[in-house]
Amino acid sequence: MIPATHILAVGAALFCLGLFALLSRRNAVAVFMGIELMLNAANLNFVAFNQARPEALDGQVAAVFVIMLAAAEFAVALALILSLHQMFHCVHLDEADEMKG
Repeated sequence: MIPATHILAVGAALFCLGLFALLSRRNAVAVFMGIELMLNAANLNFVAFNQARPEALDGQVAAVFVIMLAAAEFAVALALILSLHQMFHCVHLDEADEMKG
């Protein structure tokens, strides 16, 4: 059995990598991958906290809920990315401000 502190450390590292990708990238696909990495880190932390009480399934239910949220977010983000590519023939987020109105 892996100690919960090790799992939480991996989750924190994944979250930091996702946050770095979110803040440092201009490409919409790379930003979306950073958000997904942050959501997966949250799932890992939910499951790690659930190890303390294996009889309760709160952490696993929360992880499944986050997975469903990520699937819905993927559909919306993919539609936005495809719309951005169709309008500007690139997926740089600097040009997304021209989509207003």
